[in-house]
Amino acid sequence: MKQREIRAVFDEETITVYQAYRKEIALSAIKAQTFVPPFKIERMTWIKPSFLWMMYRSGWAQKEGQEHILAIKLKREGFEWALKQACLSTFNNSVYRNHSIWQEQLSKTPVRVQWDPEKNIRLENLDFKSIQIGLKNEAIKKYVEDWIIQIDDITDYVKSIHQFIINNQIEKASEMLPIEKIYPLPDSIKCIINAD
Repeated sequence: MKQREIRAVFDEETITVYQAYRKEIALSAIKAQTFVPPFKIERMTWIKPSFLWMMYRSGWAQKEGQEHILAIKLKREGFEWALKQACLSTFNNSVYRNHSIWQEQLSKTPVRVQWDPEKNIRLENLDFKSIQIGLKNEAIKKYVEDWIIQIDDITDYVKSIHQFIINNQIEKASEMLPIEKIYPLPDSIKCIINAD
């Protein structure tokens, strides 16, 4: 499996990513339209442009601590800044000359990128990988203070899709999915994408 793509809902200025949280964090974020306590800015937070990968990770909003699914609309310039700063979460010799260089970059950079098999509506693996982006330090501060345009709680929407799947009404469930397109990346960050 070599193909890596960022598929997302986006327009000229924004891109939507997903996160799952417990009630207290989610409701505070909705009210403030950014992340505020009890969200901990000191901890790494992971954003995911893929809706179905978020469903896989959260078990359709059923896993403990992931009962609320948030759709977060970000500035594209912030999203691309994060990718430009990113270090792959695992060593790859087609990107880094040696293991120690990768380790040094991993410790210094405020963004990590991880690739995992994308999922279909039944949460089975597809033949390409989907991106997760981990933010810490400077990146998480920018995320919370500058990049976020809008936060929506989409938990009810998620549960309605899941109910169709439970009832084996896959066509109806599929029609409700967000329409994700391949995100056009600047050449300066394609090495993170094209690494085998």
